[in-house]
Amino acid sequence: MSNLRLPPLNAIRAFDAAARLGSYVEAAKALHVTQPAVGRHVKLLEEWLGIQLFERTSRGVTLTPSGRKYHQKIARALQQIIDAGQELQPGSAERWLRIMAVPGFAKRWLTPRLESIRHLRPGLKVAIEPNSTFTEVDSKAADLGIGYGVEGQYPHVRATLIRPRVFPICSPAYLASIEPILQPLDLIKHNLIHYDDGEWWNMWFNALGIDSQLSTDVLYVSNDHALSVAESGQGIALANEVLVRDELKAGTLVRAVDVEVALESYQLITPAGESTADIDWFAQWLADALRDEFPEAV
Repeated sequence: MSNLRLPPLNAIRAFDAAARLGSYVEAAKALHVTQPAVGRHVKLLEEWLGIQLFERTSRGVTLTPSGRKYHQKIARALQQIIDAGQELQPGSAERWLRIMAVPGFAKRWLTPRLESIRHLRPGLKVAIEPNSTFTEVDSKAADLGIGYGVEGQYPHVRATLIRPRVFPICSPAYLASIEPILQPLDLIKHNLIHYDDGEWWNMWFNALGIDSQLSTDVLYVSNDHALSVAESGQGIALANEVLVRDELKAGTLVRAVDVEVALESYQLITPAGESTADIDWFAQWLADALRDEFPEAV
């Protein structure tokens, strides 16, 4: 054993965090280090292994095929280390359900229902990690994930939950300050709020038969952030009924035009491997709760 060479362990931690979160910035936040430090650790590990682990893009990092294969192995090893420590600690019998979810869903729908979950499943503790960039879930990061996207976007999809309708929203004050919007095409003349490079708005317009090639110089970190900007009266954002039903009822948001399109779906994603009774229970509860609340979105 003493003749075997271990890779630099700090580099392993940095690589694992970047692989899970899809971003050096988010990895740096999770590890409480600087972004350049994460980059240096990953570069060191790549040099130590003699392979490229990530493809760098303007929107973050994605694993290369070699990087994905390596991460699957080291993630299992890190989880074994965590499990070994937990088995020796008092209270190791605590039952935790770790959920990774897109931020808007995590904040606006799931978090307000935590008390109900605890009541229905006594003894179960829930940890929610809002994450706008994850593309898959490994068992070290979470027990399951709730994503929002097109079919085939996520691996290991356990269930497609609902496909809610999407429509443009803004604050009542903003709507009152602009000329009337009579048709979807009129929206292009106004300040449209983006959380991506225009892809979601273009998808929405194209679904209505409108050829749109929008782009933007201002991006927000998540759709939840974009909706908050719209609530503050700065423009028009896209939303689905899961995210803004309460705000529409309260009148803090209104529809900019009464047109809606079903685009993407909420999907339940699980790591490869065995499930547990708590995961099975939550998966069923989630599917039932969404379909009961939004029967028209099924």
